[in-house]
Amino acid sequence: QVQLVESGGGLVQAGGSLRLSCAASGRTFSSYATGWFRQAPGKEREFVAAISRGGGSIAYADSVKGRFTVSRDNAKNTVYLQMNSLNPEDTAVYYCAAANAHYSGRNYYQYDYWGQGTQVTVSS
Repeated sequence: QVQLVESGGGLVQAGGSLRLSCAASGRTFSSYATGWFRQAPGKEREFVAAISRGGGSIAYADSVKGRFTVSRDNAKNTVYLQMNSLNPEDTAVYYCAAANAHYSGRNYYQYDYWGQGTQVTVSS
């Protein structure tokens, strides 16, 4: 089992940047595929980015491609989401997720473990 704790959210102006971190417990974090999802008020949870357990496979939602970068440091049991050129439509609670698999992709139901979320608010 793995526990996930997100950090790095906050309030930023449009055009600004934030870096989210997701710290995982357990010594087998390198066995887990991870993903980032977000949920805005009144909307369904949506896929943001995914990265395989070794970091070799990566996918992004079209809405963030070219602006967001997902990465991981297995030695530190941490996954990152670098977010640049933020706009108000990026405002949401961002969740980190993990699955005991090589790669889990875009579907939230393929992930077994979830963090508590971190709020990102982008002002115009």
